[in-house]
Amino acid sequence: MLRALRRDARLAFAAIAVIAVLYGTLAYLLLPLTWRHYEHQRGLAGLTMVTQNGEGIPGDPINVGTVGSKQDLLCAMAAAAWFPADPITLRSSIEIVGSVLLDRPYRDAPVSPLYFQGKRENFAFEKPSGKSADRRHHVRFWKVLDRGQEGRAVWLGAVTFDRGVGISHRDGRITHHIAPDIDAERNLLTADLAAAKVVTSIYEVTGVGPTLDGHNAEGDSYYTDGEIKISVLVQGCGQKTDTTTVVANPPLVDLKNLTWTAITKVLLPASAENDANRNP
Repeated sequence: MLRALRRDARLAFAAIAVIAVLYGTLAYLLLPLTWRHYEHQRGLAGLTMVTQNGEGIPGDPINVGTVGSKQDLLCAMAAAAWFPADPITLRSSIEIVGSVLLDRPYRDAPVSPLYFQGKRENFAFEKPSGKSADRRHHVRFWKVLDRGQEGRAVWLGAVTFDRGVGISHRDGRITHHIAPDIDAERNLLTADLAAAKVVTSIYEVTGVGPTLDGHNAEGDSYYTDGEIKISVLVQGCGQKTDTTTVVANPPLVDLKNLTWTAITKVLLPASAENDANRNP
């Protein structure tokens, strides 16, 4: 009897080990290969889609992008009512402190620098949320390709929501803390550009991949389905379009995104609800 129990226990342990190996191979090796897709922008394949701070610590992930010239990008962001961030100077630093402490507007408040592929962001934009600069939507953009699939420049960005000012979890400095649902910010910026009628088409390419418990350089947590939404901009400042085409993902990517949505609803209900209601 005892011998039979030991045999059954060994078989059960072996079965669990086999299942664990199969799961690991499927979840971390095979499925990610099927999720990665760069058919719309092949020049982005192989890039590590995470920014870094000045000390080389991983920062906010890349989650948004645009296609168009520098002027196209500047004009599109202006049309969408996202304002260029001021450079960091003594004056702008004093202004942002005053905005936070006195609860007064500063729609052009500076943002701290981040680096992608060893380069500081080319542009930073923000959209106020509330009166002061402690809560705001903001995005940094880097020019990554001079000529993408459309024969135009490709800009990648990291867009997040600053939910308040606090102490860095890593080094104790005063900093902004981001809200964890960075997909909501990606979708907001994409929708703002489309609503401004400056986007001809929208498609997705693979970013960091599905992430439940990511952390940026300040120690703030984030979660994401891992996709980058890219908006192809109209050519020429002041030009508009009445039609925006949303290009379908490969079926396996859509299945992954549906699965991800179900997972986040179960595992992250409080965070998702707080992020959805953060802008009354």
